[in-house]
Parts: sequence; C-alpha cells; structure tokens
Amino acid sequence: MTPCEFISTSTVVAAPPLVPEIILHLATEVTPLWQATEVELDRHNLPPPYWAFAWPGGQAVSRYVLDNPALVRDRRVLDFAAGSGVIAIAARQAGAASVVAVEIDAYAAAVIAMNATLNGAAFPDGGIKVRCEDLVGDALDGIDVVLAGDVCYERPMAERVTAWFRALAGAGKTVIIGDPGRSYLPGDGLCELARYVVPTSLDLEDRVSRETRVLRIAAA
Repeated sequence: MTPCEFISTSTVVAAPPLVPEIILHLATEVTPLWQATEVELDRHNLPPPYWAFAWPGGQAVSRYVLDNPALVRDRRVLDFAAGSGVIAIAARQAGAASVVAVEIDAYAAAVIAMNATLNGAAFPDGGIKVRCEDLVGDALDGIDVVLAGDVCYERPMAERVTAWFRALAGAGKTVIIGDPGRSYLPGDGLCELARYVVPTSLDLEDRVSRETRVLRIAAA
C-alpha cells in the first residue's frame, strides 16, 4: 500500500476546530490508526502518525497567520516539522509568496501534498513545496519567515531546534512557534503574540482544551 493509499483509507477529510477555513486528512480514532501504522513501522521504520492530527500548536499558529496576514504576505515561508501541513496552507491562504513545508517522515510529506491539494495550494501552482529532510542547522537562504507548532515536547529536539531558531532570528528571520504548555519550552527569549484556547481530544491530550500561545523567538 502506498503512503497516499494508506492515508486515504485511514483518515477522513475534516476541518480543525480553530481553523475551519482549512480542511485536512485527519484521523477520527487514535488507536486503530496507531495499530495500523505499527505494521508500516515494522516494515519501513517510519515514525508514529503525528501527521494525522491537527495539534494545538499548529492550529494556534495557523489561526494567527490567517488573522494577521501581513506577517507572511509576499514573503517566503518555511513550515518546520509541518505534520499535516496546516500552517503551510494557512500561510499560502494569507498571501505568502512561496511556502516550503519540511518533514522527516515520508508519510507526513505525502499527507502535506494531499492536504495542499484539498485546499487548492498544491505545488507548483499553489506555492507549497514539500521537502522530506532534516534541515536543522541549515541557514535557510531564501526564507524570510519560519513557522512551527509543537516542537518542544521532547528535550533533545527542543534544545536542538531552539538553538537553531535563535540563530535564524539572529540572522534576521522571523521565527514563530505555537506552544500549548509543553515541558521543554525555553523559559526566556520569547515574545508572546497571541494565545488561544484550542479544543483537543482526550485521546491525544490530558484535557479537552489547551491554552496555546503563539510566540516569537528572539535572537541568541
């Protein structure tokens, strides 16, 4: 089964609660999808299906971008650890000149392309280009704005990505993240831009909603 076939049979098309302007391939039940994906994990050594859910951080950044289009209008945007691609789609809808969505998971890369097509934002005409690679540490020449949601849930990733984000901010790029209170969010060097209460599922979180902040990363 190809990634696109697996995604089509394991998800439904629905809108995340905070960004009803966007539709995505989303899982309606967590356990069956996780169990189905474990077969693929054993076969292809792939990460868990984080791409099948609209996480609070991504929804919050997407909402902020749609409500503040000047942030990305006519600028070159990178959606880092893009997951479903919701932030990339929001940036394109808000008028970004170009959008790159980057992931390290081949299934996530596939679902981003599928979700871009659902929203009329497929590359090349819609402007969202999908890259499946690890870009942490890259200088990101040709990018003006870096957007990310929910990247501080594990210490090693949070520390590695935060250091990179601060270096990018020091190089003059706008770097914005969404965080719903993850444990490894840095305690300083952040400027709050907005906060939202994002409905969540008890299957994914420990509560039915998450207060989620949109934060700008300051230079190191």
